Amino acid sequence: MAWRLPPLAVLLLLVAAAVAPLSSAVRPVSEAHRSVAAELFAASPDDLETTYEAVRTFKILGVQRDKGLDGKACKLAADRLSSSSSPAKDLFHAVQIAGVLACSVDAGVYDDVASRLKAVIKDTNSLLEFYYSVGGLLSLKEQGHSVVLSDADSTFHAIKALSQSDGRWRYDTNSAESSTFAAGIALEALAGVVSLSDAEVDPSMIGVVKNDIVKLFGTIKSYDDGTFYFDEKYVDGSEYKGPITTSASVVRGVTSFANVVSGKLNIPGEKILGLAKFFLGIGLPGSGKDCINQIESLSLLENNRIFVPLILSLPSKVLSLTSKDQLKVEVTTVFGSAAPPLRVDLVQVLGSDSKVITTDSKELQFDLDNNVHYLDITPLKIDVGKYSLVFEITLQDSEHETVYTTGGRNTESVVVTGLIKVDKAEIGISENDAGSAESVEKLDLLKDTKVSLSANHLQKLRLSFQLSTPLGRTFKPHQVFLKLKHESKVEHLFVVPGSARQFKIVLDFLGLVEKFYYLSGTYDLELSVGDASMENSFLRALGQLELDLPEAPEKAPRPPAQAVDPLAKFRPQKEIEHIFRVPEKRPPQEVSLAFTGLTLLPFIGFLIGLMRLGVNLKNFPSLPGPAAFASLFHAGIGAVLLLYVLFWVKVSIFLVVKHIIALIKVLLTIILLSEQLDLFTTLKYLSFLGVFLVFVGHRTLSHLSNTAAKQKTA
Repeated sequence: MAWRLPPLAVLLLLVAAAVAPLSSAVRPVSEAHRSVAAELFAASPDDLETTYEAVRTFKILGVQRDKGLDGKACKLAADRLSSSSSPAKDLFHAVQIAGVLACSVDAGVYDDVASRLKAVIKDTNSLLEFYYSVGGLLSLKEQGHSVVLSDADSTFHAIKALSQSDGRWRYDTNSAESSTFAAGIALEALAGVVSLSDAEVDPSMIGVVKNDIVKLFGTIKSYDDGTFYFDEKYVDGSEYKGPITTSASVVRGVTSFANVVSGKLNIPGEKILGLAKFFLGIGLPGSGKDCINQIESLSLLENNRIFVPLILSLPSKVLSLTSKDQLKVEVTTVFGSAAPPLRVDLVQVLGSDSKVITTDSKELQFDLDNNVHYLDITPLKIDVGKYSLVFEITLQDSEHETVYTTGGRNTESVVVTGLIKVDKAEIGISENDAGSAESVEKLDLLKDTKVSLSANHLQKLRLSFQLSTPLGRTFKPHQVFLKLKHESKVEHLFVVPGSARQFKIVLDFLGLVEKFYYLSGTYDLELSVGDASMENSFLRALGQLELDLPEAPEKAPRPPAQAVDPLAKFRPQKEIEHIFRVPEKRPPQEVSLAFTGLTLLPFIGFLIGLMRLGVNLKNFPSLPGPAAFASLFHAGIGAVLLLYVLFWVKVSIFLVVKHIIALIKVLLTIILLSEQLDLFTTLKYLSFLGVFLVFVGHRTLSHLSNTAAKQKTA
């Protein structure tokens, strides 16, 4: 089988594929989450909801915000609180922002907000309106303001009336479908009603809601690794919420309700732990909405009255036999806080095929200084490969069993690496299938040893070697490739098959002449062996093969065109050598100046003619009207002359005139346009000037003629 992928690329892909499942390990909240949150909420948002999500997330993670951004958020919240048209949703977020940032808000404003929210509760039948109104009042109470919900029982019953038999809730009385997300916000609203009530809420109703929560957790979904999550029952595009948003809503509602009622909710600890694993399994969130849902849910699970989940995690999931690495295990809360005294046992080791390797229970030792449990894996007789380790966590104090949940047994995947021994490597050229070789050479594949071979199309290339693990077992890596690269850059890649004892490949050149495109010449031999658990994976040049193949028939396949390097155009290009034409010989400077002077003779003759004729302004009209037309007539003649000059000298005159600031704006516009003057453009401008001159000239000359006629008659 021949491939045309670079062997190094295939090696990297296979190693990455083997290690990829380990990269999604569940780990507590870390500095990486704080960095991502700072990036997601770096810009100062203009809407209240996003602003609240930002300040709430930073508050939980302990991220310091810029004081200017906090001031802007407080101003935004104060403006919405003061506005009489702000809906309950805006008031809810504004009060929350003010509480998180300790904004300075006038007590009278808060009194007015409380009155408006109570009015909403009295008149609404919408679950969202209940949620925002009750949440806003509860936030006011938490900030030290006296807020009491006098009709708490009726409000509790109004919200409970929207519940369904399966533990889900409707958004309002007109909704036909129930929602898991709505159940979460309903439970949070009910918890707020209980907190705001000035008397005890009907205990029977509290019991009914507890039963609804049990039903709601009966709809929870799970993965095989013990992860639990809630997903919204799809209704339509506007109501559907994803698993992260839906699970976060339920966590907020259930933990809030559990904190305000007496007794313990009947929720299994493994489901609380599974929800914690779900949110930690998200890793680093990609949006602000996912970030607030993840961080806030984990903060509520970190300290709740149901069960506090304890997370088992491995600082490193790659263990080296060569370095004699220890197996290290951490057991912490979701935010990395220390767990109560407990015992961790390794109870089972499973191979990659789920085959039981050992069932001998081993207790891990505890390092108090580093808060880590550890175990030496050498006595386990574990060889290189991928394993599933089954741990069991036992709390030492029985009283903690009602506070914390460990999930019993936890399974973690690890990769054990080591040095693979390479033996009996040989390469040679044989004449027939029996294997009588003309030349056989020993190879040391862990060193740079190169061979020089030659063969024709009637011969075969044989390569064989053995691989064994540190414990002497046969090792089969993920990939073993032999590459032959022709001097023309044409490459051929072959998979080296492996049997129970050795890897061996035989290339029959007679059957491969078409695949080799009948290309004779020198081939570079290269062997690549790689695996995620092989510390000494290698890409080794074996030497060269001089191959003599027959001439290609007329219809033989042609070698494929070699790929063009896309970066080649950015590399330095070949220098362009060019000899410019030798400039033509110019006349002496004196001759050029003489002819320039000759071009000015007509203008000088014109000036002399004016002087000889005795040009004067005696007949220039004195009346305003005729004087204006006479001025325009002379200006038009001047413009025509200037147009002629500009036509001949263009840019030179433009550069000179450009610096004369006092010129009339009209003339300056004409001069600026002169850069593009050609014969047709000049004639166009001349036609307009000609019409103008005919008009003003006729008026001027008519006035002079009439004046002369009056003088004669006088």
